Amino acid sequence: MADDYDAREPDDSQQLEEHQRPDGVSDATVEALGKLSEAFEAIEEARGMLYAFHRRTGTGDLALGEAVDLFRRAGHEELAQTLETDLLGQNMLQGRWTFQIVEEYDQTYYAKFRELEQRARDELVGGRRHVFEAETKERERTRGHPDHEATPAGGPQGS
Repeated sequence: MADDYDAREPDDSQQLEEHQRPDGVSDATVEALGKLSEAFEAIEEARGMLYAFHRRTGTGDLALGEAVDLFRRAGHEELAQTLETDLLGQNMLQGRWTFQIVEEYDQTYYAKFRELEQRARDELVGGRRHVFEAETKERERTRGHPDHEATPAGGPQGS
């Protein structure tokens, strides 16, 4: 059945140039760049989780403020005062609210990781992204299968 699929796809069907390995780049280099890309994607995911932490903490703090008001209206002034004084608006880490944690992460670790990942791609493969993944796709896809095309028929990655 694979032969039927192969017959329907042109021989020159492949990933776009922006995902192809430049001449002279070794397998070891492509593999190392693939691992660096995997690492950076994990950092991107962690950054997203940090933003989620920031938003969820802020939502919780706003709800706590509403709870303080409700306890006051219900006649529980001492509890409301304790919540307001000891918890509402408290730093998440020493001297920091979550927005400061996010900013510090972005300006230090994330920015440096992003810069060095880009530098590695620029120096080794002319800035091309996902070369390792594109080669994996080429090895694993069934040529000619309607769900295994090299690129989309149209759109930003289509030919």
